[in-house]
Amino acid sequence: MADKEELKKYKYTAVDINNKKSTGILLAANEAELRKMLIETNLYLVSSKVLADNAVTFFSISSKVKVSEVTTFAREFAIMINAGIPIVDSLDTLRSQPYSGLFRRVLNIVHNDVRSGLLLSEAFAKHKKIFPELFISMTYVGEVSGSLDTILNELADYYERDNKIKRKAKSALVYPTILAILTLGVLVILVVFIIPTFKSTLEKLDVDMPPLTLAILNISDFFKENWKIVLLALLVFALIMILLFRLNKVKYAWDALKAKLPVIGNVTTSLIASRFARGFGTLIASGVDVVKSLEIMGDIIGNRYYQKKFLAAYQDIKEGHGIAEAFEAHEVFPKILIQMIAIGEKTGSLDSVIRRTTGYFDDRVETALTRMTSLLEPTIICIMGAIVAVIILSVFSPLLSIISTLGG
Repeated sequence: MADKEELKKYKYTAVDINNKKSTGILLAANEAELRKMLIETNLYLVSSKVLADNAVTFFSISSKVKVSEVTTFAREFAIMINAGIPIVDSLDTLRSQPYSGLFRRVLNIVHNDVRSGLLLSEAFAKHKKIFPELFISMTYVGEVSGSLDTILNELADYYERDNKIKRKAKSALVYPTILAILTLGVLVILVVFIIPTFKSTLEKLDVDMPPLTLAILNISDFFKENWKIVLLALLVFALIMILLFRLNKVKYAWDALKAKLPVIGNVTTSLIASRFARGFGTLIASGVDVVKSLEIMGDIIGNRYYQKKFLAAYQDIKEGHGIAEAFEAHEVFPKILIQMIAIGEKTGSLDSVIRRTTGYFDDRVETALTRMTSLLEPTIICIMGAIVAVIILSVFSPLLSIISTLGG
């Protein structure tokens, strides 16, 4: 299924028959193929340029398709194949469904490629930014085994469960994030609006102010007088951080930090173990050989730190070491998963044993997320309370001093 000519990433500008301009990014072997792909979607190439693999496309349009679209496509495709509708006719129907514009264009190209004689998996392989290696390999297995509808349903199940776990991980961070934003908002209101009011009052009273009060008042004055510079500095800092996180070394360092932090590390390892168990079990149960399945899983680990460990273990496995032995030597997964892999290897039922562990690791992810949230929420509330208490104390301590003096 390898391409005859290496695919390049093209950023193109094209127009339709109404001269409406559109831009995007597509993979093609050369400009002639790019032009042909666009014509098949009723677009006509105006200009194009090749993007380097590491080119920063911060201001370009995303070329990604939502996982939910791929999942729905796989599910509907499976239903049509199961009903006896030929692949070409199924694709012809599916490409007119209400998917995003990008996904419809890709399906249009896939339909034309299959109609011209390519295998379905070969047509998918031309769009690896849309269809991952796991999707392509399992489709190939479905084609050669005559069980394409079953394989497509397996893929839909896999992506649905994987996406569900991702959504849970994101939703667990919503409340702590809101608390952090509220803390920042309260701090800005106190420093910019409340403290200056008290400053004028304290100056009229002509009282000696403690060092803490003077420090807070000076900070307030600085932000009030230089808010444009502060805002610009924050925007520049945010832009620098975004660009830095596009560098592979920075991404690796961040993934390593997430893996080693006490609470977040538990969530990270549980997510990776859950994804591996589900994907690896699905692949080998579908008939993909173990080595090829491991090669595919190396691309979807989702954490560069663990991916490096995984690839080192994969090399050992290719050289003849046992799967459990290699994973244990490189500390890739939790011990419970390695033990289950060892049992599967000994009993010759690796696929069924691995797939049984997915429920356990899904539960483990939920437990880890709940624990992380339960620790983050009170921590952020305490930080918020401490900040507000320090500011209030710094402002009110001179007033309390005056009141006590007058009372004396």
